Amino acid sequence: MKTRVQWIDNNRWLANNESGHGLVLDASMGEGDPLGRLGPSPMELLLMGVGGCSGIDVIHILKKSREPVTDCVVEIVGTRADTDPKVFTDIHMIYTVTGKGLTPAKVERAVDLSKEKYCSASVMMGKAAKITREIKILEAGE
Repeated sequence: MKTRVQWIDNNRWLANNESGHGLVLDASMGEGDPLGRLGPSPMELLLMGVGGCSGIDVIHILKKSREPVTDCVVEIVGTRADTDPKVFTDIHMIYTVTGKGLTPAKVERAVDLSKEKYCSASVMMGKAAKITREIKILEAGE
């Protein structure tokens, strides 16, 4: 796995991966900057990565167990230390899983398996931060 980041200006960077996908990282405060922020900060991107990694696992596990899942949203709230380096100390993940007649125990198992076994990003972040989770199950069409 290989990525590249190149400085654009101020606190903006262009990030690309080896498959050609890219995005702008922006740690600008937006104050006095006519463009405002053009992308997520590097720390926001870490939370996005944890949410995406875990969400991919949850959907994969539920589909493999033939659960009728139709949607999954993972909201992530990170709390950082007050002093440098301002690492994440707590990460709370809220999973909203929608489907037709989902089995709550299977949804919970999918989230647990992601957190404990399959999601490399959350396992890695869990070495620095306490990760908690919440699961909401919605019936499709309601």
